[in-house]
Amino acid sequence: MQVSVPMDPPLRQVNSYILPEGADGITVIDPGPRSPETESVWQSVLDELGLSWKGIREVVVTHHHPDHYGLSGWMQSRSGCKVRMTRRAHQEALLMWGGQSTMNDTLPAYFAGHGMPESWTTQIYGHLLSFEPQVTPQPQVSYIDPAEPFVMGGRTWQPLVTGGHAPGQISFYHAESGHLLCGDAVLPQISPNVSLLPGSDESPLLTFLQGLEQLGSYPVSLAFPGHREPFRGWSERTHSLIRHHEERLQTTEALLAAGPRSGFEVCDSLFRGRIASVHQMRFAMSETLAHLVELVRRERAVTVEQDGITRFALKESASGAITTS
Repeated sequence: MQVSVPMDPPLRQVNSYILPEGADGITVIDPGPRSPETESVWQSVLDELGLSWKGIREVVVTHHHPDHYGLSGWMQSRSGCKVRMTRRAHQEALLMWGGQSTMNDTLPAYFAGHGMPESWTTQIYGHLLSFEPQVTPQPQVSYIDPAEPFVMGGRTWQPLVTGGHAPGQISFYHAESGHLLCGDAVLPQISPNVSLLPGSDESPLLTFLQGLEQLGSYPVSLAFPGHREPFRGWSERTHSLIRHHEERLQTTEALLAAGPRSGFEVCDSLFRGRIASVHQMRFAMSETLAHLVELVRRERAVTVEQDGITRFALKESASGAITTS
């Protein structure tokens, strides 16, 4: 059973999946962000199924983003269920929203170091604060061992851990049917955001591309994603996403031809006219940086420190090598 759970624009809804556990229980996969509206949605779902909150046996979270993880602690408090996710995914949740998290301050400062003006960094700070109600309370988490088969909904699934979009993200593959619960690892029609964030994966685009190669090798008959509708053509979709990012790397590299540019300057060129909100700016900036550091890793670009701002430049220009830090 697929449940469309409302969330903030631009995506507007996240897919949660319900798997039956006997006659009077369910497992919930990715319950969605917490809000009065989503709480009401889940009460209606349980009423429709004729279940009480105690009927929720487990909540399984594919990754730590608020639109997937957010309601897990609230559901646990009402049902007493286990919340399951990978250890790395939980570490990322604590990095973002744990009691010792400094991300609300760290990320705006990080973006400023890559050239983002204060008019945007101030908005980023407030934007990050707005997620806290969506993930409160935090759950007590039981970790999934990716090396072991995972049983839910009367089926035995193979866990597949990838990253790039979210470190520690887990998908579940059922070999007999070819079904794959893929969260946001692969989405139809839209490309999952790939973000460089301080304190997290230092090469997120590399990790994402490696994950696409891994996932694309499985014979998937039907994929159940975190957004949009279930889809077929799995191998074609994974290869399409790989091509998209290789093309984006070429475009990003070309923008450095005129000389060193900050991450914000490159972001502005890549996404000019398409950023309508601070949410979109955060994603665009993080994804731009992910592509820039991948160019550095591939030795096609270098970093240059100028006036306290990190800039990126081609490793070699037409006139020869440039000075690097």
